[in-house]
Amino acid sequence: MSKVKTHMMFQGEAENAVRLYASVFSDFQVGDIERYVEGEPGPTGAFKTAPVSFAGHELIIFDSPPMHDFTFTPSISLYVDLETAEEIEAAFAKLSEGGQVMMPLDDYGFSQRFGWLADRYGVSWQLNLPA
Repeated sequence: MSKVKTHMMFQGEAENAVRLYASVFSDFQVGDIERYVEGEPGPTGAFKTAPVSFAGHELIIFDSPPMHDFTFTPSISLYVDLETAEEIEAAFAKLSEGGQVMMPLDDYGFSQRFGWLADRYGVSWQLNLPA
């Protein structure tokens, strides 16, 4: 059977991003972090890659040593259903700090509380409080 994982490539900020996400979501579990070793293209000891389990979804977090002319785009988002108003408020506040709010938390008709943002690393998040 095929298995799908979301691969997220950062450019020098993966470890900081992982720390932020783990502080926001209690079910954001980071596996063993692999670090660059001497002779590899990244700085020795720097974050290279780590497997993440996020609410049952597997992510691969990767920090690319060469800089690229592209980054994340809002056309792909992590869509997260939260359980309480307190959770969505706290997550939205932490993730939007230093980022860009595309849709502030509000009732948009399709959801009692929804917000869309790009965090300081450019990752797009759609946070939802289902009815």
